[in-house]
Amino acid sequence: MRIVATRALPGPAWAELGDVKIGLDGDAEILINMNEPVPFDAMPKLRLVANFSVGYDNIDVDECRRRGIAVTNTPGVLDAAVADLAFALILAARRRLVEGDASIRAGGWQPTGGLLGREVSGTTIAIVGMGRIGGAVARRAEGFDMRVVGVRSREGDLDVALREADVVSIHTPLNDATRGLLSRERLALLRDGATLVNTARGAVVDEDALVDELVSGRISAGLDVFVHEPHVPERLRGVPNVVLTPHIASATVETRAAMTRVVVDNVLAFVRGDPLPNPV
Repeated sequence: MRIVATRALPGPAWAELGDVKIGLDGDAEILINMNEPVPFDAMPKLRLVANFSVGYDNIDVDECRRRGIAVTNTPGVLDAAVADLAFALILAARRRLVEGDASIRAGGWQPTGGLLGREVSGTTIAIVGMGRIGGAVARRAEGFDMRVVGVRSREGDLDVALREADVVSIHTPLNDATRGLLSRERLALLRDGATLVNTARGAVVDEDALVDELVSGRISAGLDVFVHEPHVPERLRGVPNVVLTPHIASATVETRAAMTRVVVDNVLAFVRGDPLPNPV
């Protein structure tokens, strides 16, 4: 079967697929991509989309099913890496690590009044989305003696959790039910000094409202995802109380290699005619 990919993937498993063309090919039956829209009209023979990501919000899965195209993803192997980054953002935002680093690099020391941060240990964390990644964040939070409040989808539960949380960490997938879930009204429920961390999808949060809250200085944040990536709102880049990373939650050598292993296993299973290990 002819296989194409939007980019070469890292790790030794990639070589098992042999000659994979990078780019589009109208004769391709298998497409390997990273949560990118599927060019259906340009690839009429397509039978499998092997997604190098656990999220698939940019892939029209319903249209794939209508056309008889299978879709797979890479769940499970990136939980620890994403949870680690989420906690790194929590610590960096609450202890103002980026501001301290910038002060020293500029030739200074502590600004007038010092760099007074906020505690992490002993605080309350609301985890929005208690799946595999949310559970991994909860285990790390327990190591910091944090009180964990797990939130699923009920609106009342979410509103209560936002009111009492010192830290909110988002781990829900992006879909019709979660788009804009943290609205301007819900962000206003956060207590002064709270920290919002998002390593899920930017559009789960009302980005304009979040920027307004950050510019006001009322809360802090750690953000790995944005609504219109790679565009980051200019106002976000100018406020000190937010830590910004370029969608790197799963970007470790070990995790990306493990994700490639999952992609390759799905492709090889499809070629053999075996059941897909990770169907969407």
